[in-house]
Amino acid sequence: MLAVRGRRGQCERARPRRASCRQQRQPFAEPGSAGRERKAVTVVSFEGVPGLVSVQKAYGETTLVVDSARLVEACTYLRDEEGFDMLSDVTPTDYLGWAAKGVAGYIGTLSGRDINHPSSQGLQALPEPKPKRFSVNYHLLAVRAGAPRVRVQVWVDDGEAVQSVVGVWPTADWHEREAYDLMGIPIEGHPNLRRLIMEDDWEGHPLRKDYPIGGEPIRFSGEE
Repeated sequence: MLAVRGRRGQCERARPRRASCRQQRQPFAEPGSAGRERKAVTVVSFEGVPGLVSVQKAYGETTLVVDSARLVEACTYLRDEEGFDMLSDVTPTDYLGWAAKGVAGYIGTLSGRDINHPSSQGLQALPEPKPKRFSVNYHLLAVRAGAPRVRVQVWVDDGEAVQSVVGVWPTADWHEREAYDLMGIPIEGHPNLRRLIMEDDWEGHPLRKDYPIGGEPIRFSGEE
């Protein structure tokens, strides 16, 4: 270290600069692999993913649509072969009424509005129908291999179960419980599938689009 003079003449030691966070990360070693390195994530094509239906890229994000019956296979492959060692979130989405006739759009028309192009001009149109009512999205991150991200997506109908991926990423435990609790997605093979946020005797799943909207009538002034 170098000695530098402070504001009042005292001799101080210069602190070494911290390594830049922008430095390229090195491939990581498997626990118990005696230093065997796993390759960094440099995947351009995901053709080897089991049960792959399609690869969608939009807004700098990659989504792998996978057959729900082969979800665990696909996730295991992405972890072991491509280095996606972390599951950061599981997010289900309810598309009830999506693209259905007679569903009002954002501007209140009977035909709806093309929400894929909200600034477009001309005749309003309905969005394209989805494969099934619910999508369940698994957000993956390769922490020790350059930190790329990918989203795995499966589609299920109401009451149709998805496989648990707790055995692939233990972090899926509470994420899957939340998906069951708030959206009613059955999780097949989960070690402890019960409510996470709502009370155990709560009826229904609050984030579903068919969940009754609560409230109390309010009497305004001037009403009899």
